[in-house]
Amino acid sequence: MTDNPDAILTQLPARLKTARTAQGLSLDAVAKLSGVSRSMVSQIERGESSPTIATLWNLTRALQVDFAGLLDSAPTPAQIEVLRAAEVPTINNLGSGCRIRILSPPEEAGKHEVYELLIDAGGMLDSQPHTRGAREHLTVSQGTVELRSGDAVGTVHAGDTARYPADVPHRIAATDGPVRAFLVVQDA
Repeated sequence: MTDNPDAILTQLPARLKTARTAQGLSLDAVAKLSGVSRSMVSQIERGESSPTIATLWNLTRALQVDFAGLLDSAPTPAQIEVLRAAEVPTINNLGSGCRIRILSPPEEAGKHEVYELLIDAGGMLDSQPHTRGAREHLTVSQGTVELRSGDAVGTVHAGDTARYPADVPHRIAATDGPVRAFLVVQDA
């Protein structure tokens, strides 16, 4: 942490705003999450007000950022997280002839999930309805699938993307050889 209190006060507004916008949060959302008024959050971000330690603590908890790291004078180095192929969590027992590789981080479960689907010829993935308003985005990179979402049926070829409701029973079936596809699940 820096020993210069003036440096802290100059860097704090931009760092708080960066933390808020990086998470896609509005001033209102941060106010609700932190218990700090919207106008106070705005004044702090503009450098017009210096927060108390208690206010700063509430803001860092709401923004899920490290209190000390927010005040640290050293810039945070860019980080690249690589998950090696052998380390990707895989599900083999859903559907028939279907292997699902989980590509999204665990903290995204139930919000925005990304999967790679590897389906053998004649294999399929049957799914029960997800939460109300959930949607899936399926991009086929190899093969052809028959896609069912509720009563709707469609064919998706390599290079195609299909978007459909996932809050009804749905099925992805390989119809013409093995399939490789990427699936994004977005819950409402």
